[in-house]
Amino acid sequence: MNTQKTVLVTGASRGIGYAVAKKFAKNGFNVAINYNLNSTSAESLESELSREQCRVMTVKADVSSQEQVLNMIDSVNSRFGHIDILVNNAGIAGQRLFTDITSEEWDRMFDVNVKGMFHCCKAVLPNMIRNKYGKIVNISSIWGLTGASCEVHYSASKAAVIGLTRALAKELGPSNIQVNCVAPGVIETDMNSEIDNQTMEELKEQTPLGVIGTGDDIAETVFFLASDSAKFITGQIISPNGGFLI
Repeated sequence: MNTQKTVLVTGASRGIGYAVAKKFAKNGFNVAINYNLNSTSAESLESELSREQCRVMTVKADVSSQEQVLNMIDSVNSRFGHIDILVNNAGIAGQRLFTDITSEEWDRMFDVNVKGMFHCCKAVLPNMIRNKYGKIVNISSIWGLTGASCEVHYSASKAAVIGLTRALAKELGPSNIQVNCVAPGVIETDMNSEIDNQTMEELKEQTPLGVIGTGDDIAETVFFLASDSAKFITGQIISPNGGFLI
C-alpha cells in the first residue's frame, strides 16, 4: 500500500480507535488521531508515535457537530493534503432499562454514533469522489446485529450503522470507494470497563474461543479492509467475535 496515504481515525484517544491509529501509523500511514474529551491520552499517543518517526497529528472534534467535523477535516487536509481512509470509530455506549431511557439520552446516542458518521462521511467524500478512490470503515457492534438487553438505544444506533454501510457502499461503488463495517464482539476496552467481572467471565464462557477480544484484534480487521488485499470487498459486515455469533 502507498505509505503516503492518510487515515483519519475518529475516537482514537482510547480503546479500539487507539489500537487502530497505532496500527496504521506503524505501517507508514499519515494518521490523524481524533478525540473529543481525552486530550491527554490522544496527545500521549501522538508523542509516542512521533518518537518512532511516525507521521501523526491530533485533532479535536465532537463528531456530532457538523461545524467541528468540517474544521477537523480542514486541519487534516492542511497538514497531510488529503484523506484516503476514514475509520468512523467514535461512539458512546450506555446501559439502561428501556423504560428509563430519556429522549435526551436517545438523541445523544444517535447524534454521536450515527449522525457523527454522517458528518464525517459527508466531509471526506467530495475529495474521495473527485479522486475516484477512498475507503471507509465504520465501527458497529455485535449488539447491532443481535440486540442487547438494557442497551436498546445503543443497539439501535449500531444497527443503523450497518444499514448506513450497506446503502452507502452501493452508492459509492461506481466512484471506486469501498465502505465496510466491523462489528466487534466483546472487547477489553474502557467502554466495557463498567461490566462486572462475573458478567465478563460469563461472556468469555459463551465465546467458543474462550477469550475476550482486544483492540488489536479489531485493528487487524480494520487494517485489512483498508488494504489492497480487500479491494473486492464492499458493503460487508465483518464481526470479529471469537465465535460468539456464528
